[in-house]
Amino acid sequence: MDEAPEPIPVTRTVDCGTAKLLPDVDRPRAWLLTVDGAPQSYVDLDAPTHLEFEYVRRLAHVLDEAAAPERPLDVLHLGGGALTLPRYLAATRPHSRQDVIEADRGLLALVTEELPLPGDCGIAVRAMDARTALETAPEDSADVIVADVFGGSRVPAHLTSVEYVRAAARVLRPDGCYAANLADSAPFGFLRGQLANFATVFEHLALIAEPSVLRGRRFGNAVLLASRAELPIAALARRVAGDVFPARVEHGASLRRLIADAVPVRDAEAVASPVPPEGAFSVG
Repeated sequence: MDEAPEPIPVTRTVDCGTAKLLPDVDRPRAWLLTVDGAPQSYVDLDAPTHLEFEYVRRLAHVLDEAAAPERPLDVLHLGGGALTLPRYLAATRPHSRQDVIEADRGLLALVTEELPLPGDCGIAVRAMDARTALETAPEDSADVIVADVFGGSRVPAHLTSVEYVRAAARVLRPDGCYAANLADSAPFGFLRGQLANFATVFEHLALIAEPSVLRGRRFGNAVLLASRAELPIAALARRVAGDVFPARVEHGASLRRLIADAVPVRDAEAVASPVPPEGAFSVG
């Protein structure tokens, strides 16, 4: 029998730049998605629970702790990438209902054509702006909102305001959780403003990041969590401490110290997240 042909890279111009799908030589049906050289997603079509990026593992921990094991969830994903987390949740919590919003139509077409979703997986994908999707979604319709939206390597300004936070709160159920992938470095001007935004609406906040990022030693990802209900801090702390690159969960007094005198950011003053230092997230 003839062996399957070796997968080859795919390059396509999309709305926000040049996207590439790069095969992983060590995993037969695994792919790295980059846009303008910045890694966006990694997905293994044969093993959807394999999560290569640490920040994605942290978001998956949040999904794991959002309800009892295998209980289906209603999840709104803002930002699609290669649909790594939706595939993960479909595998770990069958019958979940997932709505994925991706503004880049070209990227969405590339991913759905080259990395097709399994049939009857409960994942619906729509080409739409994330803020518009929030403002038009039904009230109290999501158990979890996962936000991983980057225009290139920056979170767009219209997704960084307190008005955006209120739109997200309207869509979440009373015990629902908002989880966002953000990136910043000391003195954390952007991150502190985001925490101040969410503190105006949600009673419970947490931040998951590697100690080197929290100590201001380097630019990196931080997962922001917000809920009206108690967050599973202890369970999350155990999970992230056991990762290959261990992280900490900041909450309570330590998070209030980080926010300090930061004030909420309104639409009129909102700016995109900071430009990453050269090489921070690039691949060869």
